[in-house]
Amino acid sequence: MLLFPAIDLKDGKCVRLLRGDMARATVFNDSPAAQAKAFANAGCEWLHLVDLNGAVEGHPVNRDAVRSILEAVAVPAQLGGGIRTIESIAQWIEAGVRRVILGTVAVKEPGLVKAACRQWPGQIAVAIDAREGVVAVDGWTKQSTVRALDLALRFEDAGISAIIYTDIDRDGALGGVNVDSTITLAQHLTTPVIASGGVSSLDDLRELKPAEE
Repeated sequence: MLLFPAIDLKDGKCVRLLRGDMARATVFNDSPAAQAKAFANAGCEWLHLVDLNGAVEGHPVNRDAVRSILEAVAVPAQLGGGIRTIESIAQWIEAGVRRVILGTVAVKEPGLVKAACRQWPGQIAVAIDAREGVVAVDGWTKQSTVRALDLALRFEDAGISAIIYTDIDRDGALGGVNVDSTITLAQHLTTPVIASGGVSSLDDLRELKPAEE
């Protein structure tokens, strides 16, 4: 099983939000680079980075924090949050991000996602963040009318490298990942699905293990 330790960035610091609420942020490290080094030293093979301010504002915000991470460790990183143009994707890949995650733009401009997949094969993932199965956008501040599975199926043949599925109501609550919804999504897709939101213990990982293949 491949683990993706998350570094969520708000105002240049590493934080944890409760259910995506920007007003309920707990800072756990003032130094994103130090946190990245800690994960790398623990043996992690990937890092999952999220620009929270960027997700809300619609464009990259925590650029310096992300760059400090890329300079601090050799571990490959995937990055999401506010990346909504081909230009932004290009800038991050040129900066050293191994995989770019597209969320809001996947709902609003699916053609852009498909174009990015053609331009950067294997380096584009789609984030599906849902409340009760319905996708949220703009940093989880707005609810769409698109269901998670329907969105995933739109990109089944587009060449995306992965789907990162988050149950927003579980995120940051440390109450366990939504195993059933994650497995259901994975069973309908050939695209790899990464479970996100609520993982708090080895037991959560053991629950997901049988569905790994």
